[in-house]
Amino acid sequence: MPRKPTKGYYVKGQFVAEGTELDEQFKAELRGTTGESKTERKRASAELQELGSALLTLGADPLASLALPERLLDALAEARRITAFEGLRRQMQLVGKLMRKLDADTLARVRASVASAGAGRQQEALALHEAEHWRDRLLADEHALAAWLAAHPASDAQHLRSLIRQARKDNPPVSATEVSQGLAPRRSRAYRELFQALRGELLQAPPTTEGPHA
Repeated sequence: MPRKPTKGYYVKGQFVAEGTELDEQFKAELRGTTGESKTERKRASAELQELGSALLTLGADPLASLALPERLLDALAEARRITAFEGLRRQMQLVGKLMRKLDADTLARVRASVASAGAGRQQEALALHEAEHWRDRLLADEHALAAWLAAHPASDAQHLRSLIRQARKDNPPVSATEVSQGLAPRRSRAYRELFQALRGELLQAPPTTEGPHA
């Protein structure tokens, strides 16, 4: 049985099948525009839906500062309430559709806010890791506090000394075997407060000289 011929036309000796990206391009040129191809439109739509999903991670204040349309804010609020996968997928398609109606300036503000939030989460994760390292180093090394203060001169040295002294007293060293067997005692309040103090300082300002692994 002969194959049904593909619909299309020739341009300068080249066959262009209907519905292809090249067909879309030629039709746009005939209309006097250089409109996006179907692939480009799909890519842009997917990007806006992802951007809409990122809006769900913003807090109330950053979201309010964007001055988004009420319908989009309602759609985002509804998405937060949905737990079923299929329902959430459909709702995010609606969010993506509403995102496509935003003007260029609003989209620029949304992208900047989402990028800033992402950078903040990355800084938070780094500070947590560095605070854990510094806490263990300060408890194990008598000279480590001088290194910390050289890197973070704004720290309250007296408060840190007090926390270090109390944490050492309350938390004697434990062996790897005890840890693996779940026999290590619960960490004291001073131990936890020392971590929070270090983390808070790391989030406020970067070190001025020595890093955590020096």
